[in-house]
Amino acid sequence: MKIVFLDEYSVAGRDMSSIARFGDYVGYNMTRPEEVIERCAGAEIVIANKVVLSAEVMRALPELKLICVAATGMNNVDLEAAAALGIEVRNAVGYSTYSVAETTLCSALALLREVVYYDEYFHSGRYAKSDRPFNFDRPTSQIRGKKWGIIGLGNIGREVARLASAFGCEVSYTSTSGVVREEEYPALTLEKLLAESDIVSIHAPLNAKTLNLLGEKELLLMKPSAIIINVARGGIVNEEALAAALDGGVIRGAALDVFSTEPLIDSPLYKIKERHKLLASPHNAWSSDDAIDRLIGCIAKNIEEFLG
Repeated sequence: MKIVFLDEYSVAGRDMSSIARFGDYVGYNMTRPEEVIERCAGAEIVIANKVVLSAEVMRALPELKLICVAATGMNNVDLEAAAALGIEVRNAVGYSTYSVAETTLCSALALLREVVYYDEYFHSGRYAKSDRPFNFDRPTSQIRGKKWGIIGLGNIGREVARLASAFGCEVSYTSTSGVVREEEYPALTLEKLLAESDIVSIHAPLNAKTLNLLGEKELLLMKPSAIIINVARGGIVNEEALAAALDGGVIRGAALDVFSTEPLIDSPLYKIKERHKLLASPHNAWSSDDAIDRLIGCIAKNIEEFLG
């Protein structure tokens, strides 16, 4: 049995023996779109994190039986085509919940305490040249007592809610799916959540309902002292509108780990007037050592269960 991993770099050089034991394993660091069919030829199992597996690609691979998505989101796979072709698709659920939730909390603390600004103030030498032991260039805020609004109360959203509550925040949420459930936190409309919250974090999938969910109109509802954190999917927050909101003082700050295109090549986010208002990372909120190990374990389990 041939098993192909198309973008093995996404697991940061981990030992793949737990997966290779199931067959003839081939791992590629990265795979360009034009290389997918050739590299997957003859494979019964294909593993991919971000490499797109379209209907055209799957139709060209008659031996393909299982696609393992090395992530939770399955936007890179044409699920309808896979179902029609009898190809099973399995993702990895829950492996990054704690890592993403911790990154969310870390981002809120960093923005409210102006960590990036004051770290740069120290390392730039300005502190050494100062005649004062304290600096108050940028006022800081504590997280305790803040209203924290969560967009999307799934596994990650619930863990964020738990952590925020432990830090003394008042938590509420809004559902993007429209599904009504009994939760321990109050459910608000998106508009009310944005207007009332000091911290807004996004933990929803990217779909037709959430694409550009937060644009100029929605950002204008937020408090000037509020911050927004998106560790879910790029495209949920309109980046042009966010850059304008940061420059215009509409909101205090933002933290982004995901972007409309990745890598983000050209964007107004690179040109904001005060760079300390934006905390940005290259889609690695999920990638703690612990989470990567759990991800590989999920993939191995998915293959094992498929093989019966």
